[in-house]
Amino acid sequence: MISTEHKQEMLSQVESPLSMRSKCVLLSLNRSSQYYTRKTDESDLNLELMAHMDRMYTDHPEYGAERMHTWLTMDLGYVVNIKRINRLYYDVMGLKSLMPGPHTSRISPEHKKYPYLLRHLPITAPNQVWMADITYIPMPKGYMYLIAFIDVFSRKILHWDLSNSMSSIWCCNVLEDCIEKHGRPTIINTDQGSQFTSDDFVYRVINNGIKLSMDGQGRAKDNIYIERFWRTIKYEHIYIRPSQDAEQLRKGIGWYIDWYNAQRRHTELNNNIPNTVFNSYLEPVKSAA
Repeated sequence: MISTEHKQEMLSQVESPLSMRSKCVLLSLNRSSQYYTRKTDESDLNLELMAHMDRMYTDHPEYGAERMHTWLTMDLGYVVNIKRINRLYYDVMGLKSLMPGPHTSRISPEHKKYPYLLRHLPITAPNQVWMADITYIPMPKGYMYLIAFIDVFSRKILHWDLSNSMSSIWCCNVLEDCIEKHGRPTIINTDQGSQFTSDDFVYRVINNGIKLSMDGQGRAKDNIYIERFWRTIKYEHIYIRPSQDAEQLRKGIGWYIDWYNAQRRHTELNNNIPNTVFNSYLEPVKSAA
């Protein structure tokens, strides 16, 4: 049997016009493993600080870097400067405070920002609006990033992936996989992070005939459904079932999202299940075709 490490080496050496998804399928290799290497460039102290910040941010997304620094130093007793917390908060964890007002979130000034299209928009069917976002996940010896696309109408998690970096190409690949599985939505809403404002990501969205909507910086409700999902998966799975490595994390998240889509009832869906709501609207369309 060929080891995962050997498959990853083969993948990096093969020159082919096939997409990363297709090459991983041929090698029976989960694509998230291609993006994973153990993080050793952050000190144990930084990893400890980020683990604390992740939990605090999950409960209080209104906490910006300055309030995090105050909490870490005055309440938890760490001796660290604001410059360190700024770098970890914005550059490594990719966080953004949801408080109104000026922010220093790492937004690329050269990238075009698109207007927020969801204000007062009735969302009446699946595949009308998707939301996408990335969240930070602490690991014993490093960290990973989780990206997910959620269908707003049904709350179904359409697609997700793990990586150890927040690259725009990674986001593009996950977007293409999601479209391949579920078709094209009318609108995709994201935040103004550099991955989603990148030329690569914007091109993939527009080229597929999809409208791109972006949060107003610091507006808590603009991407609320994916933000709620992050809190749900962290408290119902990630924090209570900590993973020791990326493969265990991938399997655990896959199990949880399968359960979330197929069994978890939502009060806002009249206690229905995401898969039931999503499929009940799409199946008549398929049968009539």
